[in-house]
Amino acid sequence: MSKIFVDACLGKETPYTPVWMMRQAGRYLPEYKAVRAQAGNFLNLCHDPKKACEVTLQPVDIVGVDAAILFSDILVIPDEMGMDLEFIPGSGPRFNDPVATEADLDRLIGGEEAASRLTYVYDTIKLIKQELPEDKALIGFAGAPWTLATYMIEGQGTKTYNICKKMMYSNPALLHKILAKVTEVVKFYMEKQIEAGIDVVQIFDSWAAAIEPGMYDEFSWKYMVEIADYLKEKYPNIPIIMFPKGIPAFLDKVYGNFDVFGVDWATPMSLAKEKLGDKYVLQGNMEPCRLYSKEATTKCVEIIQETMQGKRHIFNLGHGILPDVPVENAIHFINECHRVSGKI
Repeated sequence: MSKIFVDACLGKETPYTPVWMMRQAGRYLPEYKAVRAQAGNFLNLCHDPKKACEVTLQPVDIVGVDAAILFSDILVIPDEMGMDLEFIPGSGPRFNDPVATEADLDRLIGGEEAASRLTYVYDTIKLIKQELPEDKALIGFAGAPWTLATYMIEGQGTKTYNICKKMMYSNPALLHKILAKVTEVVKFYMEKQIEAGIDVVQIFDSWAAAIEPGMYDEFSWKYMVEIADYLKEKYPNIPIIMFPKGIPAFLDKVYGNFDVFGVDWATPMSLAKEKLGDKYVLQGNMEPCRLYSKEATTKCVEIIQETMQGKRHIFNLGHGILPDVPVENAIHFINECHRVSGKI
């Protein structure tokens, strides 16, 4: 059976523009909160295929999105490389053993060995595929090497990235070694996700905007392109979405063998269309806080539709849905995307 989301990723004509939301399986859903409470903590939920499958499917059933995205976390990769990860209530993820030296890097597991440790992710994918409606696509994902490296080096989320960027300018060789090692794990991880049943891959570079424009290709984009090249050579029919957040100044420098470019909310859709619309399908890009108002949501959806005209486009938010958004407003967003693009 044809999957409209996959067709849209490949630039094919579709009867309406499909829509999904980043972080759609999450804290805005009471059903998610209930499963999370049963799991005990976030990592337990990621490690439990049955529960991870359940929360992956919730937004398909409750909100009506056109694709499910695997419930997991980008930091399971460094966790399985051997780092000591914990999620601190109220402050988020923390690595208790950040990577500061080559010796720190050498002790980490790399390549296929590390990717093979993520069996719970692949088991989750297999369960989801058994229950997901045939016309719905399943999106797999990984963090971009730069975004993963920032957590591994800083030890936690950061507003300044000063430890990473100190390494970038004072010891770039070590940073490149970290990025290369992470890239190899991501390649095998995404390959194993595809083998387990993933239909589409998205690579998140959440911290792209932390790098100055002249350095972005060297320290982030080229590694993302390397991953895409590896996957496209083996799986040419699996669409790849690249989502680097906060790089409107870099659009002229975007290149690579992938299918969809994710547009964040700070980048005008018209600008992305002008610069990239002929090369890539565009995904996005409503400001997530518009979901607090149904009227603001409708207005933005109509503007995006007017810009894209239902061609080479996938509706989405310009970043993740926030946890205090009313569920009925999320449903309204999905319904409006379907309405304006032709599905009554």
